[in-house]
Amino acid sequence: MFLFLLESLYLMVSPPFKFRIFIQRIRFFGTRSMIVVLLTGAFTGMVLALQLYYTLRKFGSEALLGPAIALSLIRELGPVLAALMVTGRAGSALTAEIGIMRISEQIDALYSMALNPLRYLVVPNLLAAVLVFPLLAAMFDVIGIYGGYLVSVKMLGLSEGTYFSQMDRLVNWVDVRIGIYKSLSFGLIVSWICCYKGYHAEQTGFGAEGVSRATTDAVVTSSVLILIWDYFLGSVLL
Repeated sequence: MFLFLLESLYLMVSPPFKFRIFIQRIRFFGTRSMIVVLLTGAFTGMVLALQLYYTLRKFGSEALLGPAIALSLIRELGPVLAALMVTGRAGSALTAEIGIMRISEQIDALYSMALNPLRYLVVPNLLAAVLVFPLLAAMFDVIGIYGGYLVSVKMLGLSEGTYFSQMDRLVNWVDVRIGIYKSLSFGLIVSWICCYKGYHAEQTGFGAEGVSRATTDAVVTSSVLILIWDYFLGSVLL
């Protein structure tokens, strides 16, 4: 798997570049995943506001509700949950797509035409995921903060000025950069694992069974690695 990634990274910086396929992959990862990411982000922010309010009220710190929601989303929940949602929606479809190409011998046909399948099937997905994941995480953060605003201000009676002024004072660019670094690495992990599992779908079984197993392995492995890497990256960037 590591050699697969290294060859793909080498092809990223060597011409020719497949810009048309790259744009299509951006739509595949980004545009088609926006609804599920925004919906998840909104309700995540609302749940955070509801639960954190009753916790902070016990310590008389309701004024810190806004910063607590923002920091939780920007540093951790935004990148992680957005990556998990995209893994379930786009990662599984990517693995199945490449896996079907493998079992139907379309990848072998590319080899027979002296074309490198990685350049057409893997590199555009890696680049698109690395670009799209931070953008989706940012959208998740924004909609989550405003979801928390609806619950905090409109339902729980917190002052609107308190909610946003404390957030502006306590959330800094270091927190934003940490979220961006995590999203970039999650994009690489998800696209790498899903492409690899689909590319070698025949190793998990024959025909449709191999594709289904490869898809399951890709989603489970990607999700677990996202959580593991989030811990190690968080411990380094803390």
